[in-house]
Amino acid sequence: MEPGIKKVLVPIDFSDYSKNSLKFAVNFIKCFQAELFMIYVIEPVIYPPDFSMGQIAIPSIDGEIDKRANDELNNLAKNEIPPDVKCKCIIKTGKPYLEIIETAKEEDIDLIIIASHGHTGVEHILFGSTAEKVVRKAPCPVLSFRDPIKGYEFKEELKKHNK
Repeated sequence: MEPGIKKVLVPIDFSDYSKNSLKFAVNFIKCFQAELFMIYVIEPVIYPPDFSMGQIAIPSIDGEIDKRANDELNNLAKNEIPPDVKCKCIIKTGKPYLEIIETAKEEDIDLIIIASHGHTGVEHILFGSTAEKVVRKAPCPVLSFRDPIKGYEFKEELKKHNK
């Protein structure tokens, strides 16, 4: 096995956090002349049962969601990825952390660069952290990216509050 970073996976959820991690990843990838894999995971929509007809699935809505996700991901790639960076866009449906880990295995990824949203307290307990689950279960190293500007703004707010 040849050492080095050849393939980097960047999960995208279209938040500012993930867009910033993508910008970081693009610069990082250039240093290694690696290939970029962007993944967006659609969480399945659960339709409530209609008591007279049972559970109803509406495939046209799922198709629209897939198309919109594909368009958004391709637009993001077009706007943020320079032409000299090889990029593959992947869209999957399922639990985000599971699909990210599975894709890392399928594509033989060398590194995952993932945004951490910085949830704390009750929000973290209720929703957990996709980044944390990926770090624990990924088949390769994971770089968890937290936007330093957000931390700086919080410190500034804390200083104002303590005066």
